Amino acid sequence: MDIVALLSDPAAWIALITLVVLEIVLGIDNLVFIAILSNKLPANQQTKARRIGLALALIMRICLLMLIGWIVTLQTPLFDLGITGEVGEHGTPSFETAFSGRDLILLAGGLFLLWKATKEIHHNMDPDDHSGEMLDKKKGVAQITFGAAIAQIIALDLVFSIDSILTAVGMTDHVPIMVTAVVITVGIMLIAADPLAKFIEKNPTLVMLALAFLVMIGLVLIADGFGFHVPKGYVYAAMGFSVAVEMLNMVKRNRRKAEAEAVA
Repeated sequence: MDIVALLSDPAAWIALITLVVLEIVLGIDNLVFIAILSNKLPANQQTKARRIGLALALIMRICLLMLIGWIVTLQTPLFDLGITGEVGEHGTPSFETAFSGRDLILLAGGLFLLWKATKEIHHNMDPDDHSGEMLDKKKGVAQITFGAAIAQIIALDLVFSIDSILTAVGMTDHVPIMVTAVVITVGIMLIAADPLAKFIEKNPTLVMLALAFLVMIGLVLIADGFGFHVPKGYVYAAMGFSVAVEMLNMVKRNRRKAEAEAVA
């Protein structure tokens, strides 16, 4: 189907809109990670790091779309440890150890997120502990710090990009629709990246909440790598509820602060 035919096909527009919404939802965790990581950099490098990170995510996803045939083969099992969980009501095991290339990438990404989020939580709880945190602003090695940030963003971009592209492949067979959806999604993420990062930085309690989200996402990636699929709707509902509760706490703190200033 050529571009003109796609533009005149209502089903193609519906697929595009649906895919953009899904890609935005799937990109939230990627955006949170970039926001937290970039906030660890010196102020004059933060916006640059976010833009480079998202630009690399766009390039990576478009390159992967050009290799759809190879991406699909990532779902073919490479080896099997022969361990499976109980068969559920749908006739499929609760988990399995037949690992495909995608499973291994998800496992690596999940473990990396757990390691990074746990390290950052420890650093937030004990900021005076200088136990080798590469992105510690107090170290003062801006060039190495910036390079380390970009390297970690690239690593997670790869994990999130593969999951994103596999979702796109499941939604439509038309590569132009997939590419358009990816470009629109990353464009929206570019617009949202700076406000999100600044909002997180101005509200320290949100940093811990965001790091907790990364721990949860890491666990979900690891579970997915073992064939235990956690419905994403549950994950995002939990994240949304947590954010709503934290917003109420923020409103309460701001009111108390305003009252205290009025009395003073």
